[in-house]
Amino acid sequence: MDADDPVGGDDRPPRRRPGRRKQNGEGNIRRRSDGRFEGRVYVVTTDGREIRKSIYGSTFEDVHQQLTQLKAQAMIGRRVATTSQTVGEYLDYWLTDVARHRVRASTYQSYEWLSRKYLMPLFGRKRLVRLNGADIRKGFQILKGTCQCCAQGKDQARENKAQAVRDKRADRAPRKNARPVEGARCCALTPPTCCHAVVSDGTVRGLHRVLRAALQDAVTEEAILAENPAKNLRLNHRYRPRFTTWSAEDAQRFLKVVRDDRLYALYGVALSLGLRRGEALGLPWADVDMEDGYLRVHQSLQRVAGALQIGPVKTDGSVRTVPVPLALLGVLARHRVLQASEREQAGDRWQESGLVFTTRIGTPLEPRNINRHFDRVMATAAVPRIRFHDLRHSCASLLYSQGVSLDNIQDVLGHSSPQVTKMIYIDVADKIPRAAVERLGYLFDEGPEQ
Repeated sequence: MDADDPVGGDDRPPRRRPGRRKQNGEGNIRRRSDGRFEGRVYVVTTDGREIRKSIYGSTFEDVHQQLTQLKAQAMIGRRVATTSQTVGEYLDYWLTDVARHRVRASTYQSYEWLSRKYLMPLFGRKRLVRLNGADIRKGFQILKGTCQCCAQGKDQARENKAQAVRDKRADRAPRKNARPVEGARCCALTPPTCCHAVVSDGTVRGLHRVLRAALQDAVTEEAILAENPAKNLRLNHRYRPRFTTWSAEDAQRFLKVVRDDRLYALYGVALSLGLRRGEALGLPWADVDMEDGYLRVHQSLQRVAGALQIGPVKTDGSVRTVPVPLALLGVLARHRVLQASEREQAGDRWQESGLVFTTRIGTPLEPRNINRHFDRVMATAAVPRIRFHDLRHSCASLLYSQGVSLDNIQDVLGHSSPQVTKMIYIDVADKIPRAAVERLGYLFDEGPEQ
């Protein structure tokens, strides 16, 4: 080495400081002053930014394992979610800016009610990016074991309302045979008595469906989450209850009893064409072609925010044109004559709505009143008690029992595919599948027993 050369002529690289060599994918791991280990690695977020993320653990191996998982996820294209939003804040945004403009008003009202009553109290304070499947499952299990009358103060509100009525009547002389004002029934009593009013499995299914839809938008549209924790979550629900349908004999007995009723045509349309209650009540005469025998379904009557409104049908596939049987055309013709007579009797009180099924003064029918009327007629006809919507199920089953193909039943009901029709609506007698398998009896060389 030249003494005048301060650097020297050695071209070898400087020696590394003694220490542990990093492993591939290890990132930068250091021990903090509080004793924990911190790992730092660059990741790509759901909104496309590259940031440096810190991972913490009590041991070096724990942090190293987490960093390795992040690297593996990055290699398959999975991005990291980063947001400070809570689940409650996101649901508020989703309901107002997304769901309101995507679904029908009645569906939005259901989404909003389920979110406000159940989802937000359960998960509202949880950070959105930290919500996982275990949290959702545990929350729903807690919900199914909690009396909602107690949790939401329903009985106390009932007692407060009754007390207000009592105070209002305090200065009045008691009326003869006046009934006492009933208030608290369980939780607000002294001592309190729990009524165990827990939510049904159907409500939990609805909550799961709403939460899954909201979180999926956080993944696909908002780029907030990397994956939907509710998408592949399997909850311990009981199987969906089977729908109750009428046999041909039940349907004939019911229609015979209701024949002289002013709503005979309504039940005929629901039972023979499978229209939903809202579709039947929102049907205008302009969409009924009496000459060619067709009926167009494209709007529905729903109660939204306390008022009856005409809106769109359930889905785009529900918009359809359905052929009307000749017998039903005769029923509709007689119904139109009856409506003209009621219009004349009402005089100035008549309010023209253009609907096929109206009150005696032309206004739309209240859906809940139809349910009450339906219950009374079923009791008179002595047929199995079903919901009004089960007339739609009965229509599908009766058509199938008459040999109508699933494709044609799908067109009548307005389903997206025959699989939906078969899975949800077909519930026919055992003799139909037995008749199908009996066709293979020729395979067996078995004669009748002697």
